Amino acid sequence: MNWQEFWAMGGHAFYVWTSFGAVAAVMLANWLLPVLQHRKLLDQLRRQSRRQGGQSR
Repeated sequence: MNWQEFWAMGGHAFYVWTSFGAVAAVMLANWLLPVLQHRKLLDQLRRQSRRQGGQSR
């Protein structure tokens, strides 16, 4: 077996690599979206704290 045959996946390369790509996209989204939501929440809390004059009571 050579590298060209490996990358062609026996004629099923489109489906195999599309599946790998879809899984990679979902894994990236599962990591990235919570991080972005966390940052957004922290920014909202900072703005709210500033509006209240910095008092945390």
